[in-house]
Amino acid sequence: MIDNTRRAGVLLHPTSLPGANGIGEFGDEAHRFVDWLAEGEQTIWQVMPLGPTGYGDSPYQCFSAFAANPLLLSLDRLRDEGLLTPSDLEPLHQLPREFVDYGAVIPKKNELLYLAFQAFSRDANIEQRAEFDQFKQRFQGWLDDYALFMALKAFHDGQPWNNWPAELRDRDPEALKRITTELHDRIEFQRWLQFKTFTQWWKVREHANSKGIKILGDLPIFVAYDSVDAWANRDLFHFDEKGNPTVIAGVPPDYFSSTGQRWGNPLYKWDAHRAQGFSWWEARLRATFELVDIVRIDHFRGFDACWSIPADEETAVNGEWVPAPGHELFRALRDRMGEVNVVAENLGVITKQVEDLRKAFGFPGMRVLQFAWDSGPGNVFLPHNHTTDSVVYTGTHDNNTTRGWLEQESTPDDLSYMKEYIGHDPGAIEQELIRLAFASPGVSAIVPMQDWLGLGTEGRMNTPGQAAGNWSWRVNHEHLNSGLAEHMGNFARRYGRAPSTWVDENETE
Repeated sequence: MIDNTRRAGVLLHPTSLPGANGIGEFGDEAHRFVDWLAEGEQTIWQVMPLGPTGYGDSPYQCFSAFAANPLLLSLDRLRDEGLLTPSDLEPLHQLPREFVDYGAVIPKKNELLYLAFQAFSRDANIEQRAEFDQFKQRFQGWLDDYALFMALKAFHDGQPWNNWPAELRDRDPEALKRITTELHDRIEFQRWLQFKTFTQWWKVREHANSKGIKILGDLPIFVAYDSVDAWANRDLFHFDEKGNPTVIAGVPPDYFSSTGQRWGNPLYKWDAHRAQGFSWWEARLRATFELVDIVRIDHFRGFDACWSIPADEETAVNGEWVPAPGHELFRALRDRMGEVNVVAENLGVITKQVEDLRKAFGFPGMRVLQFAWDSGPGNVFLPHNHTTDSVVYTGTHDNNTTRGWLEQESTPDDLSYMKEYIGHDPGAIEQELIRLAFASPGVSAIVPMQDWLGLGTEGRMNTPGQAAGNWSWRVNHEHLNSGLAEHMGNFARRYGRAPSTWVDENETE
C-alpha cells in the first residue's frame, strides 16, 4: 500500500456472500455487501484469488493465474439480461444457503451458463457483440490459450494436460490448429464466460471504489501444475520432456509438521524468466490489477528462496533451498509499472534476507494476532512490536476462527499471557483481538467476517492439509445488519481508521 492512511477492512471471499443460487456471486448481494462495508466505515474488502478453481475448490489452485472464476457469475444478472428464465434458476434455489455444496453447484451452474451463452450467441445485438469482441482483443495475450486449455480439459473429461495425446500435450502447432477448429464452440464459450465474469466484477469493483473501498486481492506465488500457465509456458518451469515436473514446491519440516509440506506446485526456472526480462510476471501482475486495487502476494518468502523437493519424493523432508531473484524481479516490475500496491505475506520462518527484500520495495508485511501469545514480549506479532508498514489480522483464511482457536488450539499459557498483556480477562476474545488490531500502529487492520460474528470452528474457511470440506462457509443476510455495521464503525472511528476521522493533509490550521 503506497499511502499511509489508517484503514480497516473485512476478509470475505465472494463465494461466501449470501444468495439463492448455491454460491456467492457478483450480483446484487456483492453490491449490497459493499454498501454494508461503507456503512461500517470499512475501506478495504479483502478477497482470495479470483481465478477458476479446480480439484478441491481451492482458490489457491487455479486453472489460470490470469482468468476469473465463472462460478462467481451472477445468474440473476444473466436472467435480467434475458439470457436465462426464472424457472431456469429454480434447481439452484433448492441447494443449501448456509454453505457451498460444490459437487451440486458446479454441474448445475455450468449447465445454466452454457444455456445463457447459447442465448447470447443467438440473440445478442450489434453493440453487445462488439463489446465481446473488444474484450477478446484486449485480453488475447492470455485468453486464447486459456479458452483452448479449458475446452481441451472438457474434451478429455477433466484429465490434466500431461495425460492428453502427446501432440496436444506438447502443443504441436498443426494439432492445435486442427483442434481449435473442431472445438470452436467450446472455446468461444470459455471466452464468453471470461467476458461476463470480468464485466460483472468490474461493476462490483467500480461500486466499491465509488464508496471509498479498495479491493485487496491475492496472488499465490506458485501456479497449479494442471493449469494453462504450466501447459503454455513449459520453458518457464522445471519439467522433463513429457511435461512432468522434476522438482516441486513446499516447505521444510518445522514445528507444524515433522515431514514438512509437499505442495506439488511446479517450480520456476528463474534463468528462463530472467532471459525474457520477467515479462510473464509483468503480465501476471497487470492481469491481477485488472481485478483488484491492492495485491497480497502469498508465500512472499519464495521470491528470496524456494524449498525445492524432488518430484518423486513422498514428503518434503529431502529438499533444498534454491535462491530466487526477488530483487531483480521487483526492480524490473517497478521500472515498467512504477510503484505497485503490494502486501507481502511474510508469515512462517522468515529470514533477514526476506525482510530486506520486502522493505527494499516498501511492501507492508502481515501480523496475525492469533500467533502473538506463545513466546513472550519479543514475539513480532504482539501489538507493541507492530510497525506502521504492517497489515494486522486477527486470523487469516488458513487459521481457525478466533473463537475456534480459543476453544481448540490455545494453551493455558497463551491465555495467561494474553490476560497479563491486556490487563484483564479477555472475555469475548474475538472482540479483544479486533480491538488490538484496530489499535495497532499497523497501516491496516483486517478482520475475517467470521470473527466479527464471533463464530467458532463451524465458520472456518480452510484447514491446511485437509483435502475436502474447505472453502464452503457462507454468511447470511441477517448477519449483514445495521447493528453490526455501527459496531464496526465505532471501532474504526475510535482508532482513526474511519474516513470520517481522516485529516485532509491539504487543510491548514
